[in-house]
Amino acid sequence: MTPPLTLALDASTYAGTAALIGGLTVLGEAEVAMRTAGREALLPAVAELMRTAGHGMTDVGRIVCGSGPGSFTSLRIAASIAKALAFRSATGGTAHIPFYGVSSLTLIVAGNDVACQPGRYVAVLDALRGDVYAAVLEVDEHLEIAEIEGTSVRRRDSIESLAARHGARIVGPDQALRLSPHARGVARLGATLQAATPADLAAWEPDYGRPAAAQQRWEESHGRTLSGA
Repeated sequence: MTPPLTLALDASTYAGTAALIGGLTVLGEAEVAMRTAGREALLPAVAELMRTAGHGMTDVGRIVCGSGPGSFTSLRIAASIAKALAFRSATGGTAHIPFYGVSSLTLIVAGNDVACQPGRYVAVLDALRGDVYAAVLEVDEHLEIAEIEGTSVRRRDSIESLAARHGARIVGPDQALRLSPHARGVARLGATLQAATPADLAAWEPDYGRPAAAQQRWEESHGRTLSGA
């Protein structure tokens, strides 16, 4: 019997990506702009990806979504699509496709051949206001990826010293090694996902890195967190 497929999505930047994966093989991939006026482009891209690959959602046994950090709106769109696709009807009740979230910073390294080589990397995404989201990752000789330092918000001018301390290369969409997160990187995270527990669809949310600007303004004006409103 052919193992079920993995459908992966990421939209931590202003580009949304999707990939259909069988085992360790990427069967197809797509990339769309997330700031397309008048229409949402990621879901149609997923539908076209599945159609072109000759598969339907009944062939999918796992859905993986980039969990951020990154663009608030794009992350919410991708998360909503991924969670909706994870639900499916089953005889005698409701079941769902196992759902997992993975760091979008990890998908910078995993999703690009030039970075997924043995060594250490500082994966970076813009956090605005002179800050970046950063994580230190290590790729071993078996091309397994592990976090050395988890995601944090740092001043942009501190990244060089962070990389020097770890003997790491800096990678990201606006770095000298210009690489972006891509859903196809999930194909390289098989061991990580195998050891992970599926997320609770009702409770899972992306890691936005920090509150959206509108939420921050509300909290500052009201003197309390929005969750306690």
